[in-house]
Amino acid sequence: MQPQSALELTETTAAKPLEAEDIRRQLAKRLADVICIPESQLAPQERHMAGDVLVELLREADVELRENAAKRIVMLNEAPRTILVILAKDELKVARHILEKSKSLTDSDLIQIGRKVSKEHRLVMAQRRKISDAVVDVLVEFLEEEVVEKVLQNKGANFSETALQRILRMSRNHHRYVELLITRDELRPSHGLTMFWWAEPEMRRKILKRFSIARSVLQDSCADLYPKAAANGWSDPAVRKALQFIERRQRNRAAMDRSHFEGLEAALEAAEAGGLTREITQEISYMAGIKPATGAQILTDHSGEAISILCKAPGLKRDYLFKIWKALKRPLEDENGNMAPDLARAISTYDEISTDKAQTVLRYWNWSLTSSLNEDVLRHIKDGVIPREEDYGAAAITAALVFGYKPEPRVN
Repeated sequence: MQPQSALELTETTAAKPLEAEDIRRQLAKRLADVICIPESQLAPQERHMAGDVLVELLREADVELRENAAKRIVMLNEAPRTILVILAKDELKVARHILEKSKSLTDSDLIQIGRKVSKEHRLVMAQRRKISDAVVDVLVEFLEEEVVEKVLQNKGANFSETALQRILRMSRNHHRYVELLITRDELRPSHGLTMFWWAEPEMRRKILKRFSIARSVLQDSCADLYPKAAANGWSDPAVRKALQFIERRQRNRAAMDRSHFEGLEAALEAAEAGGLTREITQEISYMAGIKPATGAQILTDHSGEAISILCKAPGLKRDYLFKIWKALKRPLEDENGNMAPDLARAISTYDEISTDKAQTVLRYWNWSLTSSLNEDVLRHIKDGVIPREEDYGAAAITAALVFGYKPEPRVN
């Protein structure tokens, strides 16, 4: 039997050569396989070398190849950061896998990425399971409504005071932020009671419920300081303002002694009979323990909740809410003969809140709106500029936000 001759490879029998793109795809897959080898089986130097080669390979690869690489590498805890950053800046189809799920990207990486990508990329970043306050700062600084809303909804996001203040300012013209901010644990009384002035009625109700608290611990801890400060002639303005905020008694006895009205009730009765003049407004404010600027802000508020606080805090009876309403010449009824909605909300707020909690709100408003009103802050307000907290304090920011707010005309 003749031995079988060896198979000869000819042009007709040779395997078809691979296309260049197929070779690139296979090489990229092999390099990704190397990068994904467990840490215990691969030296970090070799992993990073494989990553460097893969980066160069992907620069001119098609989007499908880049996306496949992103899908494979994203779950690796030891993935080379260089390739992760490059893929995170790629077009959204590729980048979203890295931006949303990668645990290997540091805050520094995310900050750099966030400042160099599109709004759509930042929207994906806002959905990461955990986001540090430094990264949130970057996401918020672009003032993109969709991104800010998404990060506010993310319970795994942490907010710095800088981010909260920035969103607080934006919330004056974007009321959806008010609703989302109220759900955040980071929100402080200064934020909530400032937002009150431009919040919708339902949001006002939630703000008052969350931040109208009794001040019993503050009052008990500082009770012995009042006679000491009085003996010192209240010479320290900062101490005087702080103790006025903490004090239990709301009505100002000294103002009542100076007034030509017999008391706060008499001033309100005069306003009901003859209208609320500037002089009576000042008298009511002083006797209620607040500054005229605070009183004017409350009495000119577009809704009724603030007026109910002004009545409840100094212990005015319910009837005096109606007297203020009449003095302001606000409607008691709507076109159908029912109680006017604003008045109904004012009465509901008056009935629901306790005197001591109303005092907390009123005193906080008075402190935050007036304690920092110096010439510099007033100039900021006139120019429409929000002062820096580190220069002027939180109260100055509140005053600028509230007094600088120009509400849109209401449609009845």
